Amino acid sequence: MPAERVTMRKIKDILRLKWACGLSNRQVAASCGVARSTVAETLYRATAAGLSWPMPEELDDAQLETRLYPAAPLPTSPPRAMPDWTTVHQELTRKGVTLALLWQEYKAQQPDGY
Repeated sequence: MPAERVTMRKIKDILRLKWACGLSNRQVAASCGVARSTVAETLYRATAAGLSWPMPEELDDAQLETRLYPAAPLPTSPPRAMPDWTTVHQELTRKGVTLALLWQEYKAQQPDGY
């Protein structure tokens, strides 16, 4: 389960306590009232974003949030066609039909499918 999304104030406190004060993740978590996994996730995101302490003064909360939580990239390929599950269920009731056989037929029709 991903760490909870914390406020920008807590993020700044986490980074300050860890990088400026040198506290352990456990101590930072206790001080900020968050889980240790949240501290670890925040530190990971900050390091990946190229942040260090002290943070640049021109970096406001909106910019910090954008750097730590960037928008997910849009998919570059078209979505794959899902099998028709109603048909699969009906076909499985027939004698001699297996899920493996139905999957082979599906893959023949949809080579880029699941």
